Amino acid sequence: MLVTLAMRTLRACLTLLICMTLVFIVLRVSGDPATVLLPDDTPPEVQQEYRQQWGLDRPLPEQYLRYIVGLTDGRLGISFAEQRPAGEVVMERLPNTLLLGGCAIAFALLLGLPLGLFAALRHNTAFDRVAMGFAVMGFSLPSFFLAILLILLFSLKLRVLPSAGSDTWAHLVMPVATLGAGLTGKIARFARTSMLEVLGQPYIRAARAKGVFPLRVILTHALPNAAIPILMFLGIEIGLILTGAVVTETIFAWPGLGRVLVTAVGQRDLPVVQAAILLIALIMVLSNLIVDFIHAAMDPRAEILRGRHE
Repeated sequence: MLVTLAMRTLRACLTLLICMTLVFIVLRVSGDPATVLLPDDTPPEVQQEYRQQWGLDRPLPEQYLRYIVGLTDGRLGISFAEQRPAGEVVMERLPNTLLLGGCAIAFALLLGLPLGLFAALRHNTAFDRVAMGFAVMGFSLPSFFLAILLILLFSLKLRVLPSAGSDTWAHLVMPVATLGAGLTGKIARFARTSMLEVLGQPYIRAARAKGVFPLRVILTHALPNAAIPILMFLGIEIGLILTGAVVTETIFAWPGLGRVLVTAVGQRDLPVVQAAILLIALIMVLSNLIVDFIHAAMDPRAEILRGRHE
């Protein structure tokens, strides 16, 4: 168990290091921040002084070393645009993104999980086909298109919900629906598939043959085993929902991590972009790592198989 924990943690750290390195290289070779942040008529000597001030004139290996060392103090560099630690700029927006993402996940679970489970229990019926039709539509619609439709309907036509901002809970409704629609459809499809697979297992047929009450068969035999793959699926989607929040936050002017990232990319604010992407990668890696450990705790066979594989 300890060896597995150490190996998983080492892989997570290696993944973060690779992500940090790729982000650093791509941002450094994609353009000069001085040409974006400074006015077009800025004299060349002023641009050169700006590059020297922020170390952009140094060789890439030296910039990379400074970048790695800067991660150890928690500031993650100094924002070019705001003249303060990039980590501070990112972290002050993180609670808004976590609120939006958490509500979207809760929304998707409350709708998608019962929909998928009931569709499996009513397999090949009209309810199953209609439910899966809505599920496919949910994750097929692009988030930006769904967001525009919701704004047109509820903000411009009905005038019942605000189209942008974060002042009240009403501002959260449409962003949560936009971000959670795709995940709702995915959870519904995955829950249906997982439950159908479990319902076809021999121990389910044996329980039914013994005359066990049908509801008890579902709650005590089928549902716990069907929940394990659903949990693994959610571990991946938790990270993906944060990346999906970039588009949603931009459309609804939600002051979260995604909007900060888009703004920083437009300004070529390299430290903020690096800090935001690093934080997103860290959340994705940690969510998958935690789900792996929960999976091993729920299903001892997973730990045995993992130990053999390694």
